[in-house]
Amino acid sequence: MSQKTKMAPKPDPQSASIVSAVDATALFSMDPFFHILKIVPYSFLRPPRLRLKLPSFSLPSAMTVFSLILLTYFLVVSGFIYDVIVEPPGIGSTQDPVTGAVRPVVFLPGRVNGQYIIEGLSSGFMFVLGGIGIVLLDLALDKNRARSIKVSYSIAGIFSIVIAYVMTLLFVRIKIPGYLR
Repeated sequence: MSQKTKMAPKPDPQSASIVSAVDATALFSMDPFFHILKIVPYSFLRPPRLRLKLPSFSLPSAMTVFSLILLTYFLVVSGFIYDVIVEPPGIGSTQDPVTGAVRPVVFLPGRVNGQYIIEGLSSGFMFVLGGIGIVLLDLALDKNRARSIKVSYSIAGIFSIVIAYVMTLLFVRIKIPGYLR
């Protein structure tokens, strides 16, 4: 007797694409309730025809996006989250040992991980001022601008960066006495 060998039929491309399109876990599930719940409610229910329109909107301008990013940067570097959570005083005070007079203090000296509100805002402003100086220097490199405008942007950018750098170093020296000496 001859032995007949059965060869597996070749899958046609159409059925292969259907199988790949359907979730594999749904096909091979052994739970009969899953198959019943998958078929029964949808055999007589039809989704409604909705005539929804996508809302039309225009993208914000580049300057609006830049302003929001700059504001977010200012809030982050000025310690706004710290100020909200810890609620430090806006400004401190210290008593003069010689005269006994109470004078205001803007910086909390000696504590790197603490700040007054005004201290954080002024430091954040200096960081933003330096960033604006870099943006002004970038605008000064534009070839389509007049020479006088490019010189004005260059001078304002350099001035902003220098002021921000010097003031930030001053703030650090007030905050941490004896630092970098």
